[in-house]
Amino acid sequence: MRIADWVPDQLPAQIRNPQSEIEMRQDVISAMGMALGTIREHKLRSFLTVLGVIIGTTTVIAVGSIIAGLNENVIESIQSFGTNTAFVSRLPAGPRFGRLTREERMRKHLTLEDAQALVEACPDIINAAPSIFPNFESGIFGLIARYKNEEVVGLDYRGTTPAFFTVYGNASIKEGRYFTEAENEHKLDVIVIGEDLARALFSKLSAVGKPIQINGHSFEVLGVLERPRGNFTGIGGEDRRAVVPYWTFRKVNPNAKEHGVRFEAREGRLDRAVDQARGVLRQRRSVPFNKPDDFSIATADSLVEQFHAITGAVALVMVVLSSIGLMVGGIGVMNIMLVSVTERTREIGVRKALGARRLDIVWQFLLEAMTLTAGGGLIGIAVGVAISATIRWLVPSLPTTVPLWSVAAGLTVSTSVGLFFGLWPAVKASRMDPVVALRYE
Repeated sequence: MRIADWVPDQLPAQIRNPQSEIEMRQDVISAMGMALGTIREHKLRSFLTVLGVIIGTTTVIAVGSIIAGLNENVIESIQSFGTNTAFVSRLPAGPRFGRLTREERMRKHLTLEDAQALVEACPDIINAAPSIFPNFESGIFGLIARYKNEEVVGLDYRGTTPAFFTVYGNASIKEGRYFTEAENEHKLDVIVIGEDLARALFSKLSAVGKPIQINGHSFEVLGVLERPRGNFTGIGGEDRRAVVPYWTFRKVNPNAKEHGVRFEAREGRLDRAVDQARGVLRQRRSVPFNKPDDFSIATADSLVEQFHAITGAVALVMVVLSSIGLMVGGIGVMNIMLVSVTERTREIGVRKALGARRLDIVWQFLLEAMTLTAGGGLIGIAVGVAISATIRWLVPSLPTTVPLWSVAAGLTVSTSVGLFFGLWPAVKASRMDPVVALRYE
């Protein structure tokens, strides 16, 4: 008996047919060609079938691009304050949702003396800049800056000492000068403003030496600060800083109490400086040893971690939403492939009668489903990139960038949807009896 006559189906493919790998590649190419031909014949049906896949992939690309752009710019903006500095406030720093707790509302305000104590009592703190803010119930949008007929609403208005311009890494002067300690002590009505605020009030004119009014009080502009790096450093994505001397601010706003302190640590000793500052403030504020801090100390790293926690939650919502779209698209693909199997029953019978193996039939329908969903994924990617570019063009303060991982994920997931949901119809087609299939009307 010849080897070829002895249970050939149980021998490895390479022994049965040395050309099997080449033939397999040819079969795959042929199956893909048939799949594309079927899709071309039913364009509208194919599009409606993968609409859910398109929506899911578009969601991944669009939201991923927004998160990536925000991530890059917010980190750059946070780090522009100085990676060797920390900010002390009465209330928790960073993004917040919901109302303040009763304990937070009852906390004592920080003071100018607290800032001075940090420099005097903490060996690893080299400088501290206290800031005092207005007590406006309506928030920042109750602050209005005016020059002649021009008006800007929503300011980062504060009183501070000249140390502000050295401790804050994003307080570089662009035009004019900073105010001095002498001007602070004499409570002079001078101000240093942000670049975008200067542009809005004075257009192309120099702001230095000109008077502006903030909530009805007049100040002379001494200098203009350079716009910080990143698009989210200021209010509304703009640099609307309005910085006046500390004692001038107290003269204009005698009821103001809300303080914040940014301190600068010695190089490489920020963690130690934070621990020292915490100890000093707990002692000054008489916090019992078994009670938590009644203040907040935030560094650039801690704020970045908070932001990543928020974007992680957004990404999770994105995954859920896109999964719904992909699930709907996958069910549509399975449904249309089952219909396709029924429509092509005689074709399957003819192919089997001519020697097509079950694997050939499986590949034919499986590749058709994968080609269908991969095409939907490519359309979704194109739409997502277009949405990202449109947002970047319409809203320059909301930067978007399409990360490669989102493109790869969109294409991989969309193709996998076709593989998963197309498997059952493909297997069903391969199991058909050729005799029964040929009789099908």
